[in-house]
Amino acid sequence: MESGAFTFDCVMVIDDTKIDRYIAGYMIRKNQFARTVMEFDLASKALAYLEDNLRHPESLPQVIILDIRMPEMDGFEFLGRLSRLPKSFRQSCYIVLLSSSLDPIDHDRAKNNPVVKKFINKPLNKTDLDEIRQLYQQEVKAG
Repeated sequence: MESGAFTFDCVMVIDDTKIDRYIAGYMIRKNQFARTVMEFDLASKALAYLEDNLRHPESLPQVIILDIRMPEMDGFEFLGRLSRLPKSFRQSCYIVLLSSSLDPIDHDRAKNNPVVKKFINKPLNKTDLDEIRQLYQQEVKAG
């Protein structure tokens, strides 16, 4: 990848753990994965942001990196609420689950959710970002 080239304009990280948000944001910036990183500690805040900005596509993320286990609204509840947003947004946004969960039920739920593109174990690293980038580019070419 050429120096200074970003894959995405904006990535949203949703995780209730400050250190996990920091690591994800750091890795995204360090690897020039996205020009802008939005961080939310609660899924409800992220959802409110998305709902408030639907008419401003330039303000919306192209990728959402989402934790599963969070207070108030977990990642799967967030995905359920996300399904109520316009189809145009859902089709333009790439959803990646980032979790420390080893629960096979969580992995199955992620695998069977049509909007989830990938399930990654914490912490986020360069290899994960490269895989997301590659999957996204393959989907764009195929689409």
